[in-house]
Amino acid sequence: MNILLATYWGIPHLGGVWPFMLQIKRRLEQMGHTVDLLGNTPDSSKFHLVNQGRELGKELILPVLEKRLDEMAAPLLHADSWVRFMELDRYCMELSASYFGLDHYDIIHTQDVISTLAMSRVKKKHTALVANIHGSIAREFMLWQHDYEYRESPVWKYYWALEHYGASAADVTIASTNWMKNILVQDFEVPEQQICTFQYGLDTDQFWSVSAKGTDITAPYGKKVIICPSRLVHIKGLHFLIAALQLLKQHRSDWVCWIVGEGLIKEELMNQVLQAGIGEDVIFLGHREDVPALLQEADIFVHPSIQDNMPFSVMEAQVSGLPVLVSNAGGLPEMVQHEVTGLISPVGDVNTLASQLDFLLTYDEARVNMGAAAKARGTEHWSMDQMIGRLLQVYHRASDQKRSCQISV
Repeated sequence: MNILLATYWGIPHLGGVWPFMLQIKRRLEQMGHTVDLLGNTPDSSKFHLVNQGRELGKELILPVLEKRLDEMAAPLLHADSWVRFMELDRYCMELSASYFGLDHYDIIHTQDVISTLAMSRVKKKHTALVANIHGSIAREFMLWQHDYEYRESPVWKYYWALEHYGASAADVTIASTNWMKNILVQDFEVPEQQICTFQYGLDTDQFWSVSAKGTDITAPYGKKVIICPSRLVHIKGLHFLIAALQLLKQHRSDWVCWIVGEGLIKEELMNQVLQAGIGEDVIFLGHREDVPALLQEADIFVHPSIQDNMPFSVMEAQVSGLPVLVSNAGGLPEMVQHEVTGLISPVGDVNTLASQLDFLLTYDEARVNMGAAAKARGTEHWSMDQMIGRLLQVYHRASDQKRSCQISV
């Protein structure tokens, strides 16, 4: 099969969508399929087919769009500057994909509602469209605004429509958690029969290959390592982790916390650490290519997110044999068995998170046993072979549906 993996987001990038796309590409190509990768450039100035080195700058497209979609022709588009930006950018994706050519693809597999809607409008009729929905951009945007009254605004209504029509535009929509499926069905009115639910897989061969290269960072003598690999953005809840570490520091100092990643609120988080008086205990390592090796140096993994679906960082921590501390946000409770493979706390409950960290730092046997249980379950559950097998079944199902529709017409 000729397959296009497409996302609206910039690629390569630091989030989980990029490694998800890469590992699917590697495995499918090993099986004899041809796979291309389409997305924004990291600086959002172009759309490109990454593996082919083909690109189209938005500066070549936007003047035409802006002329045709002026305030007279499209008044609703100009009612809100953010809506206008998003719609013009989606049109840029559609025109770029058409320019690159979509005729030869058997499957287009999108990774978000924006690219799904865009590809549904420009793909050929014979091409099946499969969408993986990794999270809810509408809910994330609302949480970012810190305002549930935002539901009454034009921007929220736009995002609701984008989520509904984007997730509904595919022949088959894939959700990796029951939480994500329920969000799509209950909040955004996506037909339940259209959704197929199964978990991600982790390419452990690639993971252990990177881990084997080692790292130049080692745990300080006499201290246990708490690790949090994450994008440094509000939705990931790192400000809750820092507040919990401030409480932990009040009665013990036999730990250090490594925060691995980059993001918009890095400076804000660093200032919070300094104000909390734990500047020597919390180390910001920035973007690293050796996260698998860093996990081998760590003792406890923490992911205090406000909203999340099924983050790869949790999967990697589990196969590394670390006890996993997560919030009860989104799909995270579906990944961790409380008091067996890790511990779950309510979102934003810094007292409980601090107590859980204290417990695992104090009781070595409990920490080791949870890590061993996480490794056993993670190694079996996050099977890449199982995920690819299910994904191919979905591809064939979507293709069969497309052929049936053409025959009936």
